[in-house]
Amino acid sequence: MRIDYEAYNQLAFDRPGDRILRITLNRPESLNSLDAEGHAEITEIWRDIDADPDISAVILRGAGKGFSAGGDFSMIEEIISDYDARVRVWKEARDLVYNIINCNKPIVSAMHGPAVGAGLVAGLLSDISIVTPTTKIIDGHTRLGVAAGDHAAIIWPLLCGMARAKYHLLLCEPMNGQEAADAGLVSLCVPEEELEKKSIEIATRLVNGAPSAIRWTKYSLNNWLRMAGPSYDTSTALEMLGFTGPEAREGVASHREKRTPVFPRHSSA
Repeated sequence: MRIDYEAYNQLAFDRPGDRILRITLNRPESLNSLDAEGHAEITEIWRDIDADPDISAVILRGAGKGFSAGGDFSMIEEIISDYDARVRVWKEARDLVYNIINCNKPIVSAMHGPAVGAGLVAGLLSDISIVTPTTKIIDGHTRLGVAAGDHAAIIWPLLCGMARAKYHLLLCEPMNGQEAADAGLVSLCVPEEELEKKSIEIATRLVNGAPSAIRWTKYSLNNWLRMAGPSYDTSTALEMLGFTGPEAREGVASHREKRTPVFPRHSSA
């Protein structure tokens, strides 16, 4: 089965080693933010990789100065204003998480600079996640005025514990690469100049390992994430519900106007 990777517009591909596919989030002019097309592509690529018999390991990285700045504001404003867009993105957000969990090939993420939003979803759900000391990980959902959906409920408590997860997710508290490694949120922190080399080294080791044993181990371990599926599904549904309300509108407006948001003082939630 031949996969048409050239059909993707916002993802670039190369092969830095035998049976290794490297995916590059490729909108460096916007710190690899994801618009509607990019969000769909980062969702669907994992199904193609799962079906590709010529690939045994994957590397995910970002072009330019950062890994990913998350969803761009044109897509967020469309979610707020358009029901059909909101339903489409809800399904994509759900499928993005489960497609990565169910992809049978081991995934290595190499994150530098900002790591936010849907890009961060893929980075943290990768089987081996590598960062640099200057990587800035932040889940900004509550600052935007919506629940921390995407991936946070399914994996943050498992990786760094419930107390740390609540601290960072409720307050949108950023974490640099070394802090993330120390907290157990990522696998490794390496100097920036070693990031590419280390990601290829690890992917090569995965390629040279026993392929069925590695894939079955990944499948077994990911059952921890599948068990958290109901919590994740709830968080994503509540995120989409939040996009219908005043808090999300204020969150987007304050970002646009580069000011502190003024959220309502009370909630009936």
